[in-house]
Amino acid sequence: MSLNTVYDGNTQLMGRTQVTIAALGCFLTLLLSLLDINIVSAVSWRMAQALDPVHGLSLLPWMVTAYALADCIVVPLYGKLADVYGAKRLYTAALLIFLTGSCLCGLAANMTEMIVFRAIQGVGGGGLMSVTMVVLGTLTRSADEQAPRSGAMRVGGGGIMVGLGIALGPLLGALVADNLDWRWVFYINIPLVLAALYIALFVLKLPVHRLDRRVDFTGAALIAAAAAALLLALQWGGQQYGWTSAPVLTLATVGMMLAVAFAWRSLRVPEPLISLALLRNPVFRLMVPIGTLSGAGLAGQVLGIGGYLQLGHGLGLGGASLLNLPMAAGMMASVMVARWIVAWFGDYKYLLAAAGVLQASVLFCFSVTDQHTSLVWIAVGMFVLGLGMGQSLGLALQYMQNSVAIHDLGIATTTQRFCQQLGTSLGFALFGQLINRGLTGTSEAAFTTATTTTLFYAACVALIPAALALLIKTKGVTA
Repeated sequence: MSLNTVYDGNTQLMGRTQVTIAALGCFLTLLLSLLDINIVSAVSWRMAQALDPVHGLSLLPWMVTAYALADCIVVPLYGKLADVYGAKRLYTAALLIFLTGSCLCGLAANMTEMIVFRAIQGVGGGGLMSVTMVVLGTLTRSADEQAPRSGAMRVGGGGIMVGLGIALGPLLGALVADNLDWRWVFYINIPLVLAALYIALFVLKLPVHRLDRRVDFTGAALIAAAAAALLLALQWGGQQYGWTSAPVLTLATVGMMLAVAFAWRSLRVPEPLISLALLRNPVFRLMVPIGTLSGAGLAGQVLGIGGYLQLGHGLGLGGASLLNLPMAAGMMASVMVARWIVAWFGDYKYLLAAAGVLQASVLFCFSVTDQHTSLVWIAVGMFVLGLGMGQSLGLALQYMQNSVAIHDLGIATTTQRFCQQLGTSLGFALFGQLINRGLTGTSEAAFTTATTTTLFYAACVALIPAALALLIKTKGVTA
């Protein structure tokens, strides 16, 4: 396979134009996944109040958790199935499941149905991001010296989609909330999914390296149950229950025991979910913890900066989202920066290190801002932060993809994605506690003034102390 065409042996499957269209379809899928998460978060309170005016808000965390759990626990299985049956089949299946879940969510008549349908949508969403990256990894994979350049190009495209999703999601959510019925946040997925499906069915043609390999469904169940227990512990800790309460400690203990059981099984079965060859790969072993840390850092950026703009400057969701546009612009500009760094040094590690230093520097500067800091300087900081994020998002994944065998590409890719998701949940729990402590000491008058016109993300809502959440509800603030 070259950079411009796709071959299966000596047979050409896709030409340059087809590869370009298929890559655009993948980027559309990434954008779809990110837009859905951000749009639904923007209108989640209105959705809960419409479906159940009495108990809807109390059930809102379950709606958020149902999607997150379903998304996370299926990711490793998606990767293994993609290795065994081909990435195209799993990519198409994920799109169909997500489409079904979106239609059902739009038709939900109560919160119970919405929670179940969001879980179905999450099963599809788990493949939208992870299997799409497997497809992109296959399209851009090359054994020649140009592979790093290809990686820079793909990182740039993925960074642009992430930037657009972060910037446009809340804006579209606010637009839908103000002008349309909330059900349109799900219906607008339909044309995007259909376009991606058409490209997947009629343009995308990938070589299928079909091997006689078993799928360890028992191992998949163990890692899924471990992830579910750990995610619930992180979701409930400090909110529904204290961190040292019996439910949270039990979930954390069970999660760790199941993770140990999964590791034990992986060392004993002939065909483990994660092969021993991957565990021996030094790049894979390094990128897994980096992925976890990057996920936690991304959660802190989204939660911290979003909360600062809304609480510190009294901006609504739409106003805070507008300041994400400079970050998206920075991500787009980072495409050229990534190409130059890779071209000059010829190694991913320099780009990865530069991106980390850049983001850490900007976030340190943000740590000393207050309500008097000019929004112009905030916009400049967001642009520079976008430069760093655009270089780093997907970079560790691309670096790792180039180091593994083609028949392990699926499980390696989804393992990286799985660790990023766990890291993001850990980050929300950690940074949420910091915000929670700060808000707990806020007076009613100051809080009311700061939030009367503020729309909160669902993730932020779940972290607000119960008394302040009740205050928001009684003052008529919606999100």
